[in-house]
Amino acid sequence: MQRALASLSVLLLLSCAAQPTKEQALVSRGIDALGGANALAGIRTVAVKGSMKQWEPEQSDVPGGEMRFCSESSFETVSDRAARATRTDWVRNFAYPAPRTFTFSEIVTPEAGYILGIDSNSRNAQSLKTVPPAHSMSGLRLATAQRELKRLSPGALLLEMQANPQALQPALDVVAEGRIYKAASYGGFTVAFDAQSGLPAIIRTLDYDNVWGDVTYDLRLSDWREVDGVKVAMAQKHELNGRALIETHLTEVRFNAPVDAARFQAPESIRAGAAKPATGNVPWQWVIRRQFIGLYLDSDNTSYDLRGSPGLRLQDIAPGVSLVQGGTHNSLVVEMSDHLIVVDAPIGDAQSAWLLKAAQEKYPGKPVRWLVLTHHHMDHTGGVRGLLLGGKTTLVVGQGAAAHWRRVLSAPTSRNPDLPARDFGMVPIVEVPESHVMADDRGRQVIVYHLDNPHAKGMLIAWVPDARLGFVADLWSPGTPLPPKPNPALLSLVTAVKKAGIHPERFAGGHGSVAPYQQLTQLVGP
Repeated sequence: MQRALASLSVLLLLSCAAQPTKEQALVSRGIDALGGANALAGIRTVAVKGSMKQWEPEQSDVPGGEMRFCSESSFETVSDRAARATRTDWVRNFAYPAPRTFTFSEIVTPEAGYILGIDSNSRNAQSLKTVPPAHSMSGLRLATAQRELKRLSPGALLLEMQANPQALQPALDVVAEGRIYKAASYGGFTVAFDAQSGLPAIIRTLDYDNVWGDVTYDLRLSDWREVDGVKVAMAQKHELNGRALIETHLTEVRFNAPVDAARFQAPESIRAGAAKPATGNVPWQWVIRRQFIGLYLDSDNTSYDLRGSPGLRLQDIAPGVSLVQGGTHNSLVVEMSDHLIVVDAPIGDAQSAWLLKAAQEKYPGKPVRWLVLTHHHMDHTGGVRGLLLGGKTTLVVGQGAAAHWRRVLSAPTSRNPDLPARDFGMVPIVEVPESHVMADDRGRQVIVYHLDNPHAKGMLIAWVPDARLGFVADLWSPGTPLPPKPNPALLSLVTAVKKAGIHPERFAGGHGSVAPYQQLTQLVGP
């Protein structure tokens, strides 16, 4: 009897073990819907042609307003599955921040990544030194490229999920546009499946955005067509919290065409010392979206080029006035009698943490009481939370921007790699319609002025009267060469200075360094 019971127990256990989990069933059905495991596993090479459009929500004209159209591209991608190597040849036409065209290639392998040609105005030191222009990817960019290529290969991803059932995890249903999708999680991805077809419909990651905090980043797949017995999504849309950032349309897909292995080779001059893919906290959204506007600095420090700069520093530019230098984006620090005023919080909270430490060493015992944001764009404000940590800081923003920043500071930030999650919803916010004066008990002042300009609504400039010093972001980058003729941005700054009735000797910049204001007035003329 006992032996019979034992045998029955074993049979029951085997029966239970044989039953696939909900997640395994979703993956298996998805593989079948795509064409079957044999067809998917038989794909050795993939060649794709298509077009792409990109938008950036945090370069909008109005704070929280319509996304800025950034670029339109055509591309050709070829992948060798066995070598796990991919090359994409791009022709990218930018509309913002200025029209220009970059033609370049990206090579991604498991160990390294390379850029052949110029893909950004923010070229790193290796790109500037290499002829013809080329550079190896930073570890941050390589990790991001590898993740996004995996997202763009749903068949290969599902086969990997099926081969590693122990790594499959339950996931909450994904709700999008009123529809509910069953889902499974694997390796940082949540794959949501269409209930009727069984096809993968959404591939999601949970990212962190330097402005909006915790965000969902989705690839939505549609317009499925059959190619050599395999279903391919010819329409692909990337969404951030439900807002479309990228629209891609494939025009040609070929499987198992011969591929020349030499296409995945990079020049010897850039192969030495190429970075391995970064691990840990990768700022996915920063890496992805700065490429949209052709201003991504390919470095493993988001604030400066590790190959071309010794790092950030606080540089004295007037008594009790310092400018962050050494990176791509600057903040101004003004010492008051018992506190500090900081203008702009660029890039992310890591740079803000550096700035707070450097400022406390230079101006001990003086907390940041005022944080001025010249405008709302992500590259000048991504470190806003890091500079509000003291709890007694007032945020100063331009006209029409307060509601936007109230929403931003109320957003959840549990995935912030640089700060513990906390509530910033009660931070005092001052909105400046024309001007705002910040003064101490010794009579030192910092005044901010609102100005009309072509770059962003709600823009402010700062003025330190006793230093005869102004601060401006993006409209002018002091210390860099001026154009042959004044442009609308430069004209708007000169107009604002005249309207304010101030007489600066110099301007410091959110980019660049410090330069005599006379340089600009001589260019603009009467």
